[in-house]
Amino acid sequence: MPNRLAPRAIVLPDGREGVLSVPARVRGLVIFAHGSGSNRLSPRNTAVARDLQARGFATLLCDLLTEEEALDRANVFDISLLARRLGDVIAWASTEPTLTGLPLGLYGASTGAAGAIMAAVNSPHEVSAVVSRGGRPDLARAALPFLRAPTLLAVGANDTEVIALNREAREQMTCESELLIVPGASHLFEEPGALEQVSSAAVRWFERHVPNHAL
Repeated sequence: MPNRLAPRAIVLPDGREGVLSVPARVRGLVIFAHGSGSNRLSPRNTAVARDLQARGFATLLCDLLTEEEALDRANVFDISLLARRLGDVIAWASTEPTLTGLPLGLYGASTGAAGAIMAAVNSPHEVSAVVSRGGRPDLARAALPFLRAPTLLAVGANDTEVIALNREAREQMTCESELLIVPGASHLFEEPGALEQVSSAAVRWFERHVPNHAL
């Protein structure tokens, strides 16, 4: 397991906050895009981030909205706004000394997944892979045919409406993609072992598609 530096709080240039963790021997960076009702302290995303760190990925969990902005549900579903904010984070990471030059993956949950997809389309040379957990890729419908980054869509088997939306969205994609349906899982993957399945699949996906900077 790579040695890890302690997670550190960061403040982005526009004042939004994040948590950055960088292994001593880092192979790539995964930026997390949170969904509705979540933020940089999400226990589910933090658990996935720890698994990625153990495999040599730096992780950045950051708020795409301020606390005040998040109170307005219209902002939570403003995918263009989320994508722009994520683009700002990608630009910041490219100038951060500990992250400069690292290959990049995006991990999005719920509406954050749509923001991640749109950001990947807006930054095709920077983003190597995308993982969506319980995501709403359909909310980035206009961007889907232009997505080039290999994309994993993970959905709980009991989340039937979101499964249908992910299948419809995948039909619009022309990039490499995979739909993972986790047996017995609901939208939040709170069932025993459900989140671990998503985390393992996400690690494999990023290891496969994000070039290893450490080699």
